[in-house]
Amino acid sequence: MTIKGLGRGFESLIPTDLVDDEFDLTITEDKNISELKKLKLDEIIRDENQPRQEFSPEAIDALANSIKEHGILQPIVVTKEDGKYKIVAGERRWRAAKLAGLDKIPAIIRTLDSQNRLELSIIENAQREDLNAIELATAYAKLKTQFNLTNENIATKVGKSESSINSTLRLLNLPEDVKKIMVKEKLSEGVMRPLVSADEKTIHKILPKIIEEGWTARKVERYMASTKKQSSATAIKQNAYHKEEDKLEQKYHIPVKITGRSLTFKCKTGAELQELLGKLA
Repeated sequence: MTIKGLGRGFESLIPTDLVDDEFDLTITEDKNISELKKLKLDEIIRDENQPRQEFSPEAIDALANSIKEHGILQPIVVTKEDGKYKIVAGERRWRAAKLAGLDKIPAIIRTLDSQNRLELSIIENAQREDLNAIELATAYAKLKTQFNLTNENIATKVGKSESSINSTLRLLNLPEDVKKIMVKEKLSEGVMRPLVSADEKTIHKILPKIIEEGWTARKVERYMASTKKQSSATAIKQNAYHKEEDKLEQKYHIPVKITGRSLTFKCKTGAELQELLGKLA
């Protein structure tokens, strides 16, 4: 059974909807070294060296309520040490599960050695020059969600700037079918980056042009800027006279519409029109 948002085939071992196993280059290795189990909460301990030491009580409470309604959708990641399971990633889920009154929680179990090997493997893959941008973004997402690394940590490990990591990760916000098209058509990160914040309709409208006409990143940026400017201008025009329309409607008790340079009074009957003309005279 495939769980939507958690990948395919190895979906039960993927603790985030950002890591799609179709683009995960270490999926086979991960499957071989990982074990998925339901662990008792009292068998699990937090990592005292975890960089994140503060957790918002409101956020934990909200997550606990979600867990009560939907259960744990994403396993935590742990390593076994001294008969206990130390959290590598997912402390918020563990805390919220306790608050929700759960007895057990799904967890991906790795040895400390295999965890370290997998991290190195992902980093090595992320440094390859033949990766497509979605595979690269997936590698970063896996480091972020299964190894508790910040974008700054990832940047240091793969030898890139933090802004570069941020930009690449944002590609995972593209619709699923668009990511597949991006890989199939070998579209660059630069070309696709301006589309990340666009709605699906706009993306699907422009994508064929990018492919068929070989648009550059610069041309895509200019097109999106133009589209945004036109949308803003339209919105301003549509909203510019709302106050004036309201005032006129209150004064004459008739629907009023201002469009461009035209002022329209919408009378329902001839008598209503005659009454309006008398007021305007």
